[in-house]
Amino acid sequence: MRVVRFLTDDDYPPMHFQAEDGRLSGFNVDLARAICETLNVSCTIQARRWDTLLDSLRENRGDAVIASIRPTPALRAEFAFSAPYLRTPARFVARAAGAPPSPETIAGRTVAVVFNSAHEAYLRTFFPKASIKGFDDLERARNALARGEVDYLFGDGLTLAVWLNGSDAAGCCTFAGGPYTESRYFGEGVAIAMRRGDAPLRRGIDYALRQLSAKGAHAELYLRYFPVGFY
Repeated sequence: MRVVRFLTDDDYPPMHFQAEDGRLSGFNVDLARAICETLNVSCTIQARRWDTLLDSLRENRGDAVIASIRPTPALRAEFAFSAPYLRTPARFVARAAGAPPSPETIAGRTVAVVFNSAHEAYLRTFFPKASIKGFDDLERARNALARGEVDYLFGDGLTLAVWLNGSDAAGCCTFAGGPYTESRYFGEGVAIAMRRGDAPLRRGIDYALRQLSAKGAHAELYLRYFPVGFY
């Protein structure tokens, strides 16, 4: 019987991380285990540095990478991908709960966003009355919101949920409005990467993902790892 070798990272909680007992844990890790259980196959799950994961797949050091990878046209030209297993909408974050932002109510309000990102392009198209303040990276944008220097932050919902669920946010902020799911701007979500020639594995993983969704197991994992959900 085939052993499926999953590769992941161990430094991005709650998606994948090393628990206090040294065991790999996280949403991606538990999803990989659930896939293997559904397919009734033996699996290994090994952690590698993020920047080595796809090289390891190329070099046949693993069979599938489950590490919140977003398929792009360039990646699809080289790798096969499963169906998306987690959609990644855009969200507004504010310091206090209030009325959801709209193109009208956001007029004149300051919104932090990462320069030259899809999120900035979306804001300029659909929230043209907002006062947009661009930052070089998301951390600076988050800090500006936490300090009250801007009214809102607009960015990737998954990444922001990780921040809101963690200690760095210190309970400062909350989601407001959304989610915004236009794939033309925000992509199709994250998926499992495999070598292009391994069609049986791709079909098996897609089957397992459908079964886990139908049984509610996928939703259970989502609620376990994202008490502050991004939907």
